[in-house]
Amino acid sequence: MAVWDVFNGDADGICSLVQMRNANPCESTLVTGVKRDIALLSQVEATAGDQITVLDVSMDKNKEALLKVLEQGAEVFYSDHHFAGDIPEHKNLTSLINTASDVCTSLLINGHLQGQYAEWAVTGAFGDNLKKSAIAAAKPLNLTQSQLDQLENLGIYINYNGYGSNLEDLHFHPAELYRQVANYASPFAFIEDNREAFEKLEQGYHADMSSAANIGPQSATDAAAVFVLPNEAWARRVSGVYSNDLANSSPDRAHAVLTIKDNGNYLISVRAPLNNKTGADELCRQFPTGGGRAAAAGVNDLPADQLSQFIGQFTDFFTHRN
Repeated sequence: MAVWDVFNGDADGICSLVQMRNANPCESTLVTGVKRDIALLSQVEATAGDQITVLDVSMDKNKEALLKVLEQGAEVFYSDHHFAGDIPEHKNLTSLINTASDVCTSLLINGHLQGQYAEWAVTGAFGDNLKKSAIAAAKPLNLTQSQLDQLENLGIYINYNGYGSNLEDLHFHPAELYRQVANYASPFAFIEDNREAFEKLEQGYHADMSSAANIGPQSATDAAAVFVLPNEAWARRVSGVYSNDLANSSPDRAHAVLTIKDNGNYLISVRAPLNNKTGADELCRQFPTGGGRAAAAGVNDLPADQLSQFIGQFTDFFTHRN
């Protein structure tokens, strides 16, 4: 029997798995990648009796692979907050799915484990830019404002590390970053004990955000703003967290951050207005490589000649929703 842990390479995926493996320690094969690499379950070569945990990747995008490993006799625990499509009924599948805009996988796992490692759940929620939900989950912990700020910063830094077009863009491979934090029951212990890893993330984040702040919008209205970043590693790393930062700064406006790729096309991060966290997935699914959730979604490969079309559809979509 083999154990497989399949998880998104962002803060929510990593913090979800940290909770699960602190609660149920075991040796496992890690399957992850950059944040946009979500068709992960197809990498699992399962046999009968294998145990597979899948965290923070869309069931809809992994449906064929899920059915295959179930047919091979594997037992699957699947938790996520993205669009799932029809959830299969199978005796070997346990699913914990909630697509509400104020929920993330870390919070679902926190409920599943009855708050055993709630500090990590709060960190994951902050990383997913669910600030209100993170603060609500932290209330039973009686943390100081300084401690809350530490968890928020760590969540943002871990999330920041997951973005990029390829693994070479990242400061840490997500599996390596998971290993750096996995042995700590508390994120505060990680921050104190593993300063080298923490400071590498912190310094990289601030340097990249400083570069992004120098770029003005390509298009901006009261309802929607579009920013285009260059084909640089720093831009690919910062695209998602910069989108979150823009959303937090202008909560009544939708934002799209486009990063130019090597092939001349665009990688896009979309954030619905924080004060109306709906529609991002609906908009992005209008494009062939688009998907995500209601509050935050994206397009993995927008053809260059569709830039004007995207900006027009994005602006029109959120103008008429407000």
